[in-house]
Amino acid sequence: MSQRFTLTQTPLAGLSVATRHPRGDSRGFLERLFCEDELADVLNGRKIRQINRTLTQMAGTVRGMHFQTPPNAEMKVVSCLRGEVFDVAVDLRRSSPTFLQCHTERLSATNHRSLVIPEGFAHGFQTLTADCELLYFHTAIHCADSEGALHPCDKRLMIEWPLSIGEMSARDRSHPMLTNDFAGVAA
Repeated sequence: MSQRFTLTQTPLAGLSVATRHPRGDSRGFLERLFCEDELADVLNGRKIRQINRTLTQMAGTVRGMHFQTPPNAEMKVVSCLRGEVFDVAVDLRRSSPTFLQCHTERLSATNHRSLVIPEGFAHGFQTLTADCELLYFHTAIHCADSEGALHPCDKRLMIEWPLSIGEMSARDRSHPMLTNDFAGVAA
């Protein structure tokens, strides 16, 4: 059986990019978005517990930077099914040598990439086109008591959003900026 994914490690330990390999012909294509067997190395025994889909209508919109804390910390696999996004993961693991460093990827319907984000990372994105649809596979059920977030424009995160921010929810605008006593999260 041929592989439907290529996994590439990023400079941030545990954060990887899964490039999907669609199979196509004159009718179109079939693309596997998830395969427990082929992604077993990154799942490391975790099970997918929830699948979410988002639609963001306006280019320039920013969503994020969200995470869940233990005992409900989650790994997520993020894919763009329509449009293109600037996807961002920030390492919040307190013991990590890359603490507070970010990694960015462009995810699109045409480049067939997914970002595999482990526990202990904040995640967000900016839409580069209108009508972007993202699909999320989560290893934990969403738990409001375990929600955490950072402000997407926090200078300490050094995220260089490629477009002027057009839209951001009131909730995301209210996320806190980092303080000097931010100790990160346990992963």
